[in-house]
Amino acid sequence: MIVDAVAFIENTLIDPETRLPFALTTAERTFLKHAFKLTSDGRLLYPELVFSGPKKSGKTAFAAMLLIYIVRVLGGRYSEGYACANDYEQAQGRVFTAAGRIIEASPLLAQDARVTADKIVFISTGATISAIASDYVGAAGAGDGV
Repeated sequence: MIVDAVAFIENTLIDPETRLPFALTTAERTFLKHAFKLTSDGRLLYPELVFSGPKKSGKTAFAAMLLIYIVRVLGGRYSEGYACANDYEQAQGRVFTAAGRIIEASPLLAQDARVTADKIVFISTGATISAIASDYVGAAGAGDGV
């Protein structure tokens, strides 16, 4: 059984700053109500998601929560999630760092995860979250000759 995104976030994830469970906003709840709908053949109806909000509204934390949910709940064994940005420092510096902090603060996940500077590994499933630069050479390898 797949756990609902709102239930997973509010019942499993802990805000590392307050040490309390996250409480989603109305906008975040509305977004999640539609974000993970499936087609008749079981695929995501919306394979690309975009959420917008004003500065300092928690977009980075929300992106980290979604990344954790997708990899840990939807992804299954050996799933891979990536925090991408224009360069490695940006990729590692925002969403990836937020995801790592949330996982470390969340007891149910912390006991199953190994968090390093650029990779999070869920031991029970082998699923990973990595920080990478968005350039194709870094993501696809330098041997492509393109």
